[in-house]
Amino acid sequence: MTSNNKLNGRRISIIGAGVSGQGLASLAARLGASVFVTDKGAVSEEARTLFKSMNIGWEEKGHSERCFEADLLVAGSGIPPHAPVITEAKRRGVEVSGELDFVAPWLRGKIIGVTGSNGKSTTTALLGHMLKKKGFSVAVAGNIGQSLADSALMEWDFIAVELSSFQLYWNHKLSCSAAIVTNLAPDHLDWHGSYEGYLQSKLRIIETLEKGGTVVCRRVERPVLENACPDTVFATFLWRDEAGEGEEELSIVADSARSAVYMRLEGVEEKLFAFDELPLLGRHNIENASMAAAMLRLNGAVEGIGVLFAGFKGLPHRCEKVAEFGGILFVDDSKGTNVASTCTALTSIEGKKAVILGGQGKGEDYGPLAETVAKEAAAAVIIGEEKQRIADALADAGFMGALKADGLEDGVPMAVKALQGSGVVLLSPACTSWDMYPNYGARGDHFKKIVQAMRTEQ
Repeated sequence: MTSNNKLNGRRISIIGAGVSGQGLASLAARLGASVFVTDKGAVSEEARTLFKSMNIGWEEKGHSERCFEADLLVAGSGIPPHAPVITEAKRRGVEVSGELDFVAPWLRGKIIGVTGSNGKSTTTALLGHMLKKKGFSVAVAGNIGQSLADSALMEWDFIAVELSSFQLYWNHKLSCSAAIVTNLAPDHLDWHGSYEGYLQSKLRIIETLEKGGTVVCRRVERPVLENACPDTVFATFLWRDEAGEGEEELSIVADSARSAVYMRLEGVEEKLFAFDELPLLGRHNIENASMAAAMLRLNGAVEGIGVLFAGFKGLPHRCEKVAEFGGILFVDDSKGTNVASTCTALTSIEGKKAVILGGQGKGEDYGPLAETVAKEAAAAVIIGEEKQRIADALADAGFMGALKADGLEDGVPMAVKALQGSGVVLLSPACTSWDMYPNYGARGDHFKKIVQAMRTEQ
């Protein structure tokens, strides 16, 4: 491929050796650049092996002078603009780019971007699953755990890409053909500085959309998204009982009375799928699936959309059913790392609930969380660094079922005991895991291990 020669002779430094950093380094090397990777933390064995195999230089536990000896510095996913290595590079006059801008010229396929505060991973994965079942060649990549750069330099019918606010902050060149915005709520305020800053990053997916592109979103978010790009076509999701003044000409409607989702196109309503065709827990997953199904319909699928859900098992740690025994259902929603996601899980899952909360905070207000817990939960077990702040918020909301635990080892049995023989133990912390675990996956895996050990003891 002739494009492999485009970066010959360019010195490129990649900031971060995680999933996105590894993908960026590999792509730059394949394009003929001289690549150096620098990380303020430790570099994994997997990354070391990759870098050695591709003759890529790297360093760890700090940024040396060498990282600034570059024609271009590329920030991997999650690297903030105020990071010292970024500000120093700019001071020295080194060009700085984000992940998406670097990868965009090398992508070949119709790009459907998915962003939002919660549900974007499930929606992206489900969209990719359905497109593949329709026979398309599909790359499923981005913040979902597969570097977007790994999908470059190949021909695809579709590229379904999950886009985080971190990635979108830097974006100027990646232009999606269509976009899904699952929902918007305060998140990553410590990174963006404010909700306004966070929202501004999210809106980049609309501002950079291809001309004539369509956005699928909830009705409640449509006004703020329309302000970002008034000429964009919107397909609006709503629940039938929220119809209010009526439904838009292009809309997706979840009808609880008929247990099905419908799509209104040019004044004609057609069924997309029945609730019982979806193998996922919770009202919020009906919303996620509705948006994925609508995007499929807008890309030509007409009949049998519901059957395309078959074989989709959902993603780990996202309202995932772990086990059910002794009258208790155990649900792992460790990916619930902000207030909005935990509130959604609590309101979406039916039954008497004991929720496990806490971890390392993101600077959010726990007032809305406390109000939801007071309405939806019989008990709340609190762990981690934010234990006292969450406990105080629950007390202010008049909730009397708060229990403090040292960690999951004592917290899970405590939640079971509080349910008195029936209900749901829901791990949905509303916080990151970084005070006790390397990531939310490790926290969820520990929860599962504890549950399975309890099951064995039954």
